[in-house]
Amino acid sequence: MTDEQAYWAAVRTVRLGVADLLDSLTVAEWDAPSLCRGWRVRDVAGHLSSVPTITTWSMMRVGPRAGFNPNRINTVVALRHGSRPADQIVGAIREHASERHVARVLDARNCLFDAIVHSQDIAIPLGREFAVPAAFSREGLERVWAMGWPFNARRRLAGLRLTATDTDWTVGAGPEVAGSALSLLLLLTGRASTVVDSLNGPGVPSLSN
Repeated sequence: MTDEQAYWAAVRTVRLGVADLLDSLTVAEWDAPSLCRGWRVRDVAGHLSSVPTITTWSMMRVGPRAGFNPNRINTVVALRHGSRPADQIVGAIREHASERHVARVLDARNCLFDAIVHSQDIAIPLGREFAVPAAFSREGLERVWAMGWPFNARRRLAGLRLTATDTDWTVGAGPEVAGSALSLLLLLTGRASTVVDSLNGPGVPSLSN
């Protein structure tokens, strides 16, 4: 998406969709494990609720506790926001769904794929479906493939040709791995074991190596 308005409209759509999904969950589902290791569903939701409003300072304050490790800082913040009552978390997601702010240490270009991937981190282990337009997932693929750390997708999946079956996105060279843009986005962000059964092509066996 080269249009900034379209990008943020997509972010808003996914955020509001996640809020609707969360509203449908039972108490037990809120405390169920998500696809993010060590995070409950409510912690993923807490993370999503914090992204539009968190400041660099509030992230740095937990730095010593997290050993100044970015992933641990993210976890501390997620668990803190996830500990709030469910209605407050959902309310915050809805209230700030249109917000374009991100902390200086974050990157606004990550907001869309972050919301998409975390929607699946919530939905998939609960046996729920959360549909994402292929165009939104394609935007996420472009970003994750280009960004390097923390997913290093280009390096991890070197030697494979990745092809989306529902939009015009293909990268790499070698044995093909084909699937929906959403499945490929989950693959690129380190969730291969979750989506491997939805992928096709001669390159798929190498994903489990």
